[in-house]
Amino acid sequence: MSIIAEKAGAVNVRVGGNTQETAFVVNSLADGKMIEKDKEDASNPTSTPVLALTPDLIYMLANVSSLVNIHWYLGIPFNDTANWRFQIAELGESILGDRLLGLQAANEPDLYGAHGHRNITYSPYDFFGEYSLFTQAWQADGNVPKKNNIIAPSTSYAEWSPEQVWDTGFVDAYGQYLSHLAVEHYPSDNCAVVFPNPDNPPHDPLQMLPQYLTHNAGIDFAKPYLNSTALAQQWGKPFLLFETNTASCGGFPGISDSFTSALWGIDHALQLANSNFTGALFHFGGQNVSYNPFTPAPTNESALHGWTTGPLFYSAVFVAEVMGKSNTTRIKDMSANNGSDQTPAYAVFENGQFSKMAFINYMTDPSGANDYTATIYVGGSGWNEPNGVPSSVKVKHLLAPSISEKDNITWAGQTLGGRYASDGRWKGEENIQTVQCDQNANSCVVKVPAPGAAIVYFSSDAQSAIASEQYSTYSTTVVTKSKNTVTVDPSVLATSNGEGGKNRLIGGTSQGGSNAAAAGAVAPGLAVIVSVLAGLAVFWRIR
Repeated sequence: MSIIAEKAGAVNVRVGGNTQETAFVVNSLADGKMIEKDKEDASNPTSTPVLALTPDLIYMLANVSSLVNIHWYLGIPFNDTANWRFQIAELGESILGDRLLGLQAANEPDLYGAHGHRNITYSPYDFFGEYSLFTQAWQADGNVPKKNNIIAPSTSYAEWSPEQVWDTGFVDAYGQYLSHLAVEHYPSDNCAVVFPNPDNPPHDPLQMLPQYLTHNAGIDFAKPYLNSTALAQQWGKPFLLFETNTASCGGFPGISDSFTSALWGIDHALQLANSNFTGALFHFGGQNVSYNPFTPAPTNESALHGWTTGPLFYSAVFVAEVMGKSNTTRIKDMSANNGSDQTPAYAVFENGQFSKMAFINYMTDPSGANDYTATIYVGGSGWNEPNGVPSSVKVKHLLAPSISEKDNITWAGQTLGGRYASDGRWKGEENIQTVQCDQNANSCVVKVPAPGAAIVYFSSDAQSAIASEQYSTYSTTVVTKSKNTVTVDPSVLATSNGEGGKNRLIGGTSQGGSNAAAAGAVAPGLAVIVSVLAGLAVFWRIR
């Protein structure tokens, strides 16, 4: 998170979703837990559990924000319109303060009927009526001092278009409570694999792959919302894509966890910005989800320190650097190369001035034959303007050997590591290229490899910003597994693979045993292997 915060100034994170609808707050849970899922009472086609949580969850979010500049969106229940539960909002307001960006009330209400949460005939006008009940209760709650930070309607586009909600008079009636307008939308779904349904047959990822390697996909995705983003500007409301990713229900293996998704994520986000979306949030899931920007280690941090950084996180890094910290950024799709579907380009303006360009090359060709060379002109006589090309530009590349690559992805020559090998820190030497421009011809020539993406930094402010980046890291303050953590004395290791007779030393792992956990430096690869094996041994003993 500190990587994104350093580039964009802050990180906005949503905590909520389907689980918020039935969530409730309790003072405490057994064994000091802050969250407990009741899967026996799970509801709707996605088997969403009822969620009990304690105030400790909100305090944890505040503690995270004290380390990294993270702001939060929270979700509040909308399942019981006779007994509203605003405790999450009350705690969020009192604990997070100005770190709380907004509160989502109702998550994908257009699916309430289909998912069994309301009558099958539930309509936008029914939703409008329930929001009247909600706002009355909201206004009456004295423990929620801020009344105008609600996010809605958060429809999924599966059943209702945004216009069907606007046509009820929703914004006119409830605008005083709304801080943001929002929708949720995925370009496809992989739900048939998780929740088989004869009405929704599985999608073949190989057949789906080309849809994620085309610039037109982003244009077509944004098109249904162009009217809504224009209306949002008239109403003076930010417009969010509050939940998206490559495909709902975890994404497609081979697409969502490959370099394809990194290029798609960049184009998707920049096209949304070009279409006047205020922001977009990529969805996370658990260990078995393909589209996670990053995934925690599959076991306790004390046993194995190996996170997985997904390709989509590189998209977030790229876009954060494009947007910068000024909060004045505007993005323009340049329809480059005669509107090429494979090589889109975006111009970036900050404080009204041209500052950067972003390029994408969807093609895969290790021979270099499909690398493309972008020739960039700024101003000039054709526009009745003075030449605007600087003497040189800085260039960063996002690269991988192919669009199917999952691990070997680099940003400006550095990587965050492959699966189970990431600790959130860049590895390798940073490679920011300096490209000399021809000021007489008013042009700069930049290569974009196939596949790959590039940011070209034109303005002096943009070039200075990338030269001054610094990232913060934080050590773990609580260790829950202080025994059997396995280190190996090098002298023991040197004589452990053979017959050493009475001089052979045995490295023990049991507390109090001979040579118990002898400390020493070990090769990182070996430490990981030993830790994994030790974890398996513990598992089998418990069993």
